Amino acid sequence: MSAVQSRITCPTLATKVTTAAEAATHIHDGDRVGMSGFTGAGYPKAVPAALAERVKDAHDRGEDFGIDLWTGASTAPELDGVLAEAGAIRKRLPFQSDPSLREAINTGETEYVDTHLSHSAQQAWFGFYGKLNVAVIEVAAILPNGLLVPGSSVGNNKTWLQLADKVILEVNDWHPRAYEGFHDIYYGTKLPPERRPIQLTDPLQRIGDPYLRVDPEKVVAVVQTDAPDRNLAFKPADEASKAMASHVVDFLRHEINHGRLPKNLLPLQSGIGNVANAVMAELAHSEFEDLLAYTEVIQDGMLDLIDTGKLTAVSATSFSLSAERAEQFNARAEEYKGRILLRTQEVSNHPEAIRRLGVISINGMVEADIYGNVNSTHVMGSSIINGIGGSGDFARNAYLNFFVSGSVAKDGAISSIVPFASHIDHTEHDTQILVTEQGLADLRGLSPAARARTIIANCAHPEYQDLLQDYFDRALAQNPRGRHTPHLLSEALSWHGNYQSTGSMKP
Repeated sequence: MSAVQSRITCPTLATKVTTAAEAATHIHDGDRVGMSGFTGAGYPKAVPAALAERVKDAHDRGEDFGIDLWTGASTAPELDGVLAEAGAIRKRLPFQSDPSLREAINTGETEYVDTHLSHSAQQAWFGFYGKLNVAVIEVAAILPNGLLVPGSSVGNNKTWLQLADKVILEVNDWHPRAYEGFHDIYYGTKLPPERRPIQLTDPLQRIGDPYLRVDPEKVVAVVQTDAPDRNLAFKPADEASKAMASHVVDFLRHEINHGRLPKNLLPLQSGIGNVANAVMAELAHSEFEDLLAYTEVIQDGMLDLIDTGKLTAVSATSFSLSAERAEQFNARAEEYKGRILLRTQEVSNHPEAIRRLGVISINGMVEADIYGNVNSTHVMGSSIINGIGGSGDFARNAYLNFFVSGSVAKDGAISSIVPFASHIDHTEHDTQILVTEQGLADLRGLSPAARARTIIANCAHPEYQDLLQDYFDRALAQNPRGRHTPHLLSEALSWHGNYQSTGSMKP
């Protein structure tokens, strides 16, 4: 297909169409490279693989070749995976979910900067991470005037295009051409002390442009692709997920009855995973109407909620759909126009907007301790899983925040409620409501000791409840002058030690 017949209709940029292999030659050892992509959507599909081949060839010759890789969030095997397997990533930020990359991080081969998603663009702009050499950005089309139609995610693309010395564009025909008009790219951010309020008062309010901008002089290559996003299939909701979803929705009813929420709630945010989809399914079968969402990611459940008419509009920065649901969306994209708005992640996750809109936030966790400190990133305190993502952006600034998890893992060998969290991403000061399939613990307004009693009684699995209560009682008894947040320091992490020694947290 010629450039004129394709989505590349800018005469200047059409002259820069080339192969992925040629485009990858513009990336060199030691470069800092910003790539598009957020939760497996909108990431470049061809240049990373070509770059991985360059890196492997260099290593075969005994030469050093590695890059610092910045994205919006997680990507896919075609990006993080191939580059990690080639030993190409020296440093990675701000979020990832690839098994090969996770292995490289946990073995120390790759440095990982796990930062809040709302912070990554501004900190890059502040110069905290060094100069950005190259941006590799996927788009749906290039217009005759050189403006870019974004694809299935926005993430940090605006900032990478602004900061990079050189730009490589991938134009992916898999994205529906109807994406034009789905995006709101805000160019009003400033550096301190010139900052101004973000004038966003409604989830679907437009405050920016429908297009990404790029200086055509910086574009060194344009690559044409036709390849789907990662689009992982979601497992059907299990009984534990359904129970947690029921607890959340019942609590929302409770808040309405007590006059703390309107009947159509407040804008919803849900993290990635089966529990989030289960909550959306529970809402779809509930009495709630005229719902809104202000979130990071649109999963199958949220799209289904739009189809039922329960959810009138959603603001996000990315999709994260199953393959089947992505195909359906692409075929019907025009029908969703005006009901879905994709923003930059520095706005979708902005504390100011989250707090002003009064978002109801629902995110997963690995474990929580009896006082409400939450670990959402690490196994046994040391091994990273994915990263904090946007959970901190939303939890600290939400009107209501929920952290959800099954009460046990590994067939009961691990309790998600522990005496002391082995890693803390969200302190007790940021945690309002914990939910497991066992029940819900409303921690608002409670002292640490009252939190402990509430969490143990409502969220712990029965097989661990007595053990947790015994720990708390003995901590109280043995700390006559430390009863505010009593701990037995010699035992606080013993459950994790038990698991590493015996394969079970139980003594």
